[in-house]
Amino acid sequence: MKKNNKKDKKDKKKKASNGKLYFPASLLNPIGIFLHNRLHSLEKKKKAIDKQDPFKDTARLDENASPDSDAAEQFGHASTSAIRGQLDKRIIETRKALSRIKIGKYGICEDCGKMIDTDRLIAYPEATLCAKCKAKREK
Repeated sequence: MKKNNKKDKKDKKKKASNGKLYFPASLLNPIGIFLHNRLHSLEKKKKAIDKQDPFKDTARLDENASPDSDAAEQFGHASTSAIRGQLDKRIIETRKALSRIKIGKYGICEDCGKMIDTDRLIAYPEATLCAKCKAKREK
């Protein structure tokens, strides 16, 4: 009976591994912590940028503004909007990477299903595409 039990355990291991690629949890835990910290930092930066937007200033005068102050407000709004857009993109990428960690697909290319090079993941932990697939999408 013990031999069958051992065989069943081996079969379960084969079925569990079934050729799918994944990073072990011991490697993903620090990455998850790092990404959570980065997400928190990005959200703080976004709040700070929102406070700097001159269009969100309630004391802002709509009437009788001189052309130079209006231009400064326009420029300030445009620059904060651009920064906010980039922060939003990075927040989405970070959340996506965290969800891929949870479902066990972190480090696997979304397009081709191959492992993303670890050098790429070290440089850009939010990566969901390998370098080849990223280059194809950018064309």
